[in-house]
Amino acid sequence: MPSPTEWDLQRTYKTIAFGVVFAALVVVICWALYQARGALLLVYISMLLAIGFGPIVHAIEHQQRVPIGTPRLPRWLAILVIYVTIVAIVTVIGVLVIPPLVAQAADFWERIPHYSDVVQNFLIERGVLSHRVTLEEAVRGAPASPGAAVGTMATAVSWTVKTILGIVTVLVLTFYLLVERDALLSGFVRLFPRDSRPRVLETSRKISGKVSAWLSGQLILAGSIGTTAAVALYALGVPFFYVLALIAAIGEMIPVVGPIMSAVPAILVGLSVSPRTALFVAIFWIVQQQLENHLLVPKIMQRQLGVSPVVIIVALLIGGSVLGIVGALLAVPTADILQVVVQELLEDREERMERLRPVRTQR
Repeated sequence: MPSPTEWDLQRTYKTIAFGVVFAALVVVICWALYQARGALLLVYISMLLAIGFGPIVHAIEHQQRVPIGTPRLPRWLAILVIYVTIVAIVTVIGVLVIPPLVAQAADFWERIPHYSDVVQNFLIERGVLSHRVTLEEAVRGAPASPGAAVGTMATAVSWTVKTILGIVTVLVLTFYLLVERDALLSGFVRLFPRDSRPRVLETSRKISGKVSAWLSGQLILAGSIGTTAAVALYALGVPFFYVLALIAAIGEMIPVVGPIMSAVPAILVGLSVSPRTALFVAIFWIVQQQLENHLLVPKIMQRQLGVSPVVIIVALLIGGSVLGIVGALLAVPTADILQVVVQELLEDREERMERLRPVRTQR
């Protein structure tokens, strides 16, 4: 029979072995999650969209059809209504935007030699350039090799294919998450004790409302930016100002690079009018984005979500640093979800402490 010392040694060895196995298991799980980060990101985006569209689907689903008394719309049909509406809006935007942009791009391409001469004369007069640089000389002096060009093209094609597949995956997964919303929510709630389930349901309802408010806030921001851009571009005499304003509204929904990408066509079209117009357009875009970043986004999102502007700005900085554009896009709804969960946990803790306080007083 082992002595007490041997029992202690065996217990110590078992504890060490369990700790090593547990640590190895944690490392394996973390490694697997890291390898699947792309898929997990698509799942998370789909969950956010499903949560955000949930109230809209519910409203469409429970609309009474004519005549009154007929059964309500099937959930899958309500989701299809939303999808068809989005596709129709994107199609209309494409019809409005693409033809004018093609015409303006062709006109600008024809004016490139003229603008090149103007810029080079300006630089030669100030001693920056010693002679004119032709297009042939610029191409000849480019450092890129054919192999690098092929690699860049392959990377661009691969990124485009992955993006398209990711969008399709998100749309399909969001559809099924919305269809199976009740079953998924019921299964999730059953993971908690019975006395906590009502609070979990209430928290889920709050999160759904917050994410829906975030989506509507994005639309309000896009409308504000599009309207101000249309007014400013019209005042500056920039052609196709309504199309450029529409591009600005769409770009507003893409954090970080969206406003920059929407500014490029506006500046180029302004340059087709005059360099002075292009300068004013650039100045307007810079001022507009500063006001948007430091005033509109914090205020509108605070009103829609009830989140502090400080939390929004910090979330945007962290999300952009971790996941780039996608992280910045997901930062605000993620911060709002965390805020709801933390508030519920703190309230639950305070309620438990209140219930325990009379017992301690009696003792």
